[in-house]
Amino acid sequence: MHIPLLILSHRPVQIIRPLHRYFSISTSTMATKSKVQSLPSAAPPLKLYATVKDFRDHRRALLKQSTNVGFIPTMGALHAGHLSLMRRAAHECEAVVVSIFVNPAQFAPTEDLDVYPRTLEADITAIENLNQELEKSDAKGRVESLFVPTVSEMYPSGIPQVEAEQRGAFVTVQPLASKLEGITRPHFFRGVATICTKLFNIVQPDRAYFGQKDVQQSVVLKRMVKDLHMSLEIQVCDTGREKDGLAMSSRNVYLGVKRRKVAPVLYKTLRAVEKAYWAQVDKGAKKVRTSSVLEAGLNVLDGAMGSDGVNWELEYLSLADPVELEELSEIDVREGAILSAALKMLPTSSEEAPVRLIDNIILKAAADAK
Repeated sequence: MHIPLLILSHRPVQIIRPLHRYFSISTSTMATKSKVQSLPSAAPPLKLYATVKDFRDHRRALLKQSTNVGFIPTMGALHAGHLSLMRRAAHECEAVVVSIFVNPAQFAPTEDLDVYPRTLEADITAIENLNQELEKSDAKGRVESLFVPTVSEMYPSGIPQVEAEQRGAFVTVQPLASKLEGITRPHFFRGVATICTKLFNIVQPDRAYFGQKDVQQSVVLKRMVKDLHMSLEIQVCDTGREKDGLAMSSRNVYLGVKRRKVAPVLYKTLRAVEKAYWAQVDKGAKKVRTSSVLEAGLNVLDGAMGSDGVNWELEYLSLADPVELEELSEIDVREGAILSAALKMLPTSSEEAPVRLIDNIILKAAADAK
């Protein structure tokens, strides 16, 4: 059964399959049926798909039109960083597809799967507002469809949280997935690689867009696409940041007032290491010992510890090879490095839980190094 047009966020949204079977969308937000000509906007409606079959039918139609497709996979709770990815994709591609799926396979049993923000109505509104902006710009395309599958749709064999109990097909990318984030979250990149393989297979994009904040994810996915001969490009875009430098993340809402105020210390730490690195390069260094520059970042963390009663645990502060993610004892300035860190912000009250922050800076190869 196809429901032609429903009003969501005061704009036309075409629902392919009744989404109320899959999501809790309030009846006050989901209005009665309305004809296209009665709507104030002449823009094509945003199409929502909940099943693989329905989306594939749509994708075949795009293929017949020779439409170039950009894809942004998300877990929802969209913020300005996500919208910047969509904006770039719309300027480079004729059609943009966004997926919203909170992927159980990348959460350990002790992590925040059950409480991860799910804000579908607000996400649809944000995309529709972006489309209004794109209509007035010189963008090639717009976000024309949103894929919002259920867990059973994406994992037909089921997906228990305990990895040893999981059945079916999964994708691993080794040894990249076992480094940095993979040390503390050994399940994570298996889940990411698996869901991205599924989504790439369903959406068949020409380009997929990711933020640099999850730099290891980008490295893992680029290797996966190369090794599995997938016919798409991975585009890595600059990290979206708040005005104080904190990397945008859907999990920042967990921080609360005190920890949010102190959270930019992570980016300040990375900037201190970056500054120390380039100071040595500017003096003519061809090799830079990592310990000599990481110390600058550790000093920032030590100096800020306890600010406003906020404390943290440093999980890692790393300088790694940009291709293989091997930890470096010294940086060849002709090659550069990935500078990354993870910080666990500890609770300031009994109502709070720890919040992990990750961030990175790419130390590019020195242009004049020989």
